[in-house]
Amino acid sequence: MYAGYFHDMVGSFNDKNSTYNLNNGWTSSQWTITYGQVMPSIATAESLTDNDEYRELNAVAKILKVAAMHRVSDYYGPIIYSSFGSDNVTPQTQQEVYDCFFTDLDYAIKTLNAHIAANGINSFSDVDIMMPQGMRTYSQWVKFANSLRLRLGMRISNVDATLARTQVLAALDAANGGVLENADETVGQYGVLNPLGGVANWSEVYMNASMESFLNGYEDPRISKYFNKALGGMPSGATEWVPYLFDIKGMYKGIRQGTNLTSDNRYQMHSMTTVTPTTPIIVMTAAEIWFLRAEAALRGYTSENVQTCYETGVETSFIQWGVSGVSNYLASEGTPVEYKDAFETIFNAEPRTKITPKFDASGSNEQKLEQIITQKWLAMYPEGCEAWAEQRRTGYPQILQVAVNNSGGAISTTEMIRRIFFPQDLSSTEATLYNALVSQLGGADNGGTRLWWDAGQNNF
Repeated sequence: MYAGYFHDMVGSFNDKNSTYNLNNGWTSSQWTITYGQVMPSIATAESLTDNDEYRELNAVAKILKVAAMHRVSDYYGPIIYSSFGSDNVTPQTQQEVYDCFFTDLDYAIKTLNAHIAANGINSFSDVDIMMPQGMRTYSQWVKFANSLRLRLGMRISNVDATLARTQVLAALDAANGGVLENADETVGQYGVLNPLGGVANWSEVYMNASMESFLNGYEDPRISKYFNKALGGMPSGATEWVPYLFDIKGMYKGIRQGTNLTSDNRYQMHSMTTVTPTTPIIVMTAAEIWFLRAEAALRGYTSENVQTCYETGVETSFIQWGVSGVSNYLASEGTPVEYKDAFETIFNAEPRTKITPKFDASGSNEQKLEQIITQKWLAMYPEGCEAWAEQRRTGYPQILQVAVNNSGGAISTTEMIRRIFFPQDLSSTEATLYNALVSQLGGADNGGTRLWWDAGQNNF
């Protein structure tokens, strides 16, 4: 939701997270599940594979560790990383943790490349659910690790350009094994149930108004791959109904974040996601990598052509989603359209930008960056963790602001939510740990405090 992808239509939830009135039971889940299930499994894998015979599997475990834990840090800020499982658990600042991410990825890439050079085999392909069929090789894991390195390198570009450039160049060095490039190289999870699809089955994953504004304004052919058309009309079994201002049936219709309407579920006939429990989980796409390369070129880290990387990113996304018309799309001067609420005009919202799909080679660096990130945002759907992190880092895309802000002043409506708070139970059950985390954060434990890489401006 904070990425601008989705919104829940259930009225009883509308005065909570969507209005910045953070619900501890929901916002703590990233922390509690990762530390309760994911990290113990990774620690076990590392302990079992840290020897010469299984060193390549230890490298895979470290890649998974970074992939999982950077999401946690990008939600909260400081986290427990290096000391996890030890007798002296000590939180690290986000800057320290990112250094650890780069160290672990460097180790994994070198280890796997050495294993490939010596053996050229993949000994766990039968149980590899992260890579597509036919690509379950250590070489593909190297590409994933390099792509993660590129992602995280660009994440810190506004606060440490020197380190960012070093990591980006290492990631893109062909001698290190390459990055994801082709549409069929989507890293995800295959053959397991998609939890987003499970929530969708509860009728709680609907198009966000920001997605409606951009996708409809651009006449984006991916819209039918992302969302179903609105059903319109009165839902089955309803005895009372707020009248529509206009007929939404057959439209792609989103929901404005932060309406604060708790009395009914009036938006339940709007556009739902197409994601189902059997939809493969998307972790990283090649399209994202092309947009990262475009930004790296824009910042002068590489000599690649910015526009070529940008347009390749769009083309790769279109191929990934199986839609046509990319040439017309890249020539389009369409702009986001006004959001019109189906029930209340007070929730109508003008678009905050006039950015187009057609790349403006004569534009400023800021304008070019907005184009790159806006298209990356559209291409990364539905991976909301990464989309929200990049929206905070760059300010793009310029999604719609909340209609009602119930944060009590902790979060600015215009600056938007910057993070989610630590599990509030820690303040009483593990007060020493909680206090250390807040101290490392360097600000109040609320949704208005910026993370380390969130500089508040783009420093070219």
